[in-house]
Amino acid sequence: MNDNLNKVDTKKSPSGDLGVGGLITIMDTTLRDGEQTTGVAFNEMEKLSMAKVLLNDLKVDRIEVASARVSEGEYKGVQRITEWAKENGHLEKIEVLGFVDNGVSIDWIIEAGGKVLNLLLKGSYKHVTEQLRRTPEEHLNDAIKNIRLAEDKGLKVNIYLEDWSNGMRTSPDYVHFMLKGLANEPVDRYMLPDTLGILDPDETYDFCKEMITSFPGLNFDFHAHNDYDLAIANVFHALKAGVRCIHTTINGLGERAGNAPLSSVIATIKDHLKMGTNVDESKLNIVSKLVESFSGIRIPTNKPLIGEFVFTQCSGIHADGDNKNNLYFNDLLPERFGRQRVYALGKTSGKANIRKNLEDIGINLDAESLKKVTERVIELSDKKTTVSTEDLPYIVSDVLRNESISQNITIRNYSISLAYGLKPVASVAIKINEKTYEDTAPGDGQYDAFMNAVKKIFKKLRKPLPQLIDYSVTIPPGGKTDALVETVITWQGENEFRTRGLDSDQTTAAIKATMKMLNIVEQKIQ
Repeated sequence: MNDNLNKVDTKKSPSGDLGVGGLITIMDTTLRDGEQTTGVAFNEMEKLSMAKVLLNDLKVDRIEVASARVSEGEYKGVQRITEWAKENGHLEKIEVLGFVDNGVSIDWIIEAGGKVLNLLLKGSYKHVTEQLRRTPEEHLNDAIKNIRLAEDKGLKVNIYLEDWSNGMRTSPDYVHFMLKGLANEPVDRYMLPDTLGILDPDETYDFCKEMITSFPGLNFDFHAHNDYDLAIANVFHALKAGVRCIHTTINGLGERAGNAPLSSVIATIKDHLKMGTNVDESKLNIVSKLVESFSGIRIPTNKPLIGEFVFTQCSGIHADGDNKNNLYFNDLLPERFGRQRVYALGKTSGKANIRKNLEDIGINLDAESLKKVTERVIELSDKKTTVSTEDLPYIVSDVLRNESISQNITIRNYSISLAYGLKPVASVAIKINEKTYEDTAPGDGQYDAFMNAVKKIFKKLRKPLPQLIDYSVTIPPGGKTDALVETVITWQGENEFRTRGLDSDQTTAAIKATMKMLNIVEQKIQ
């Protein structure tokens, strides 16, 4: 390899400068590299929708939307995006991955309406000699031919040095040879991918620093993969080394363990490096949900910034601290990202958590009532993962409206069996004034079987039962499969009255409402 192949031109804007407006540039590759996530395939309308929100709403600087020559669907997707981008002044921000293929990729991109080629070259000696079976000199010459052909046909060119991280580990002379050979070619950006996600932060800093120091006139991008869960740490160190453009994907989509998530990159740049970007971070949550919907890849609930629970305080101690001058806040305020802070309701909830949630829905309770509601939330949380804010009005109603009912009748135990093709059967044991009674009965449903067993017990005791005249079940808006169910049953005895039951299981909620009815009736008899 000839180290004196070309003299490097230092007239280009160096990577060490912040660039226009002192901002870090973001190139998002959700539509290309993100689509390499296993099981993900965006159709052309989905790609167009995401391109629009990435550029118009999030305001990322550049987007990579496809690989050339992949499929007819990919071609149509690029066409749609470039047509829209041309009409809206974004065409120079649309980039397509192409290959060293004697101009086939170049023609594909031009026909699809593109203006920017991201040319994939080999960044390690092993890749060029074993995968391409070319010498470094042959590969460099092939690259230069394609670069000049692209320029002649009106395309702007960036280059990827695929497997650059391994190249810097095992064949740095080859990396330098390629960059020296390309430094004076019409290339805008030189993109440094950690293709297999092998780098640690120290290596990232050292290798990026070496590039910037050795080639001060070139514009370098850093492209991180997350195989060791170090993508964001590596982005941080690439920026410290002087790189001024970072590649991202929405929700960290990408092959294997994915790429650096845009949301985490933006927060790291702003909060830790005190640098800026053009990205509107308040739109991150909306766009993340859109991509989640299109990709079918769920966002982990604890994913920083965009996960469902990352702005949720579960501990009552934390809620109390937030009441006392926001003691548990950090710089990641949820409002920055279009989110809201939530105080979870569960077995670790204290009164402070519950008070905050009640205040949010306009309910104020005295200290004694708040204590009772807190105890009920903890009791319910032992049966389900979480209690939602939407559950709270039902809990308050269940606790406070029925607290005056004496518990003369209690359930000792019950068993309800359900088998396909057979009627449900319930076995019930209830305690009435310190004496236990048991019976078994079938029914048309689980609750009907329970009621038939209770009726048999009360018939033997010659105790009257009111008639069930209405049965309603309510689940909080947006409720999930474990949401609390409120069952309200209307009874007709001497007078019409209602009882409520609350539980995550519908039958259990109805049984609780029934037990309240039995105690009301028993009180009147006494």
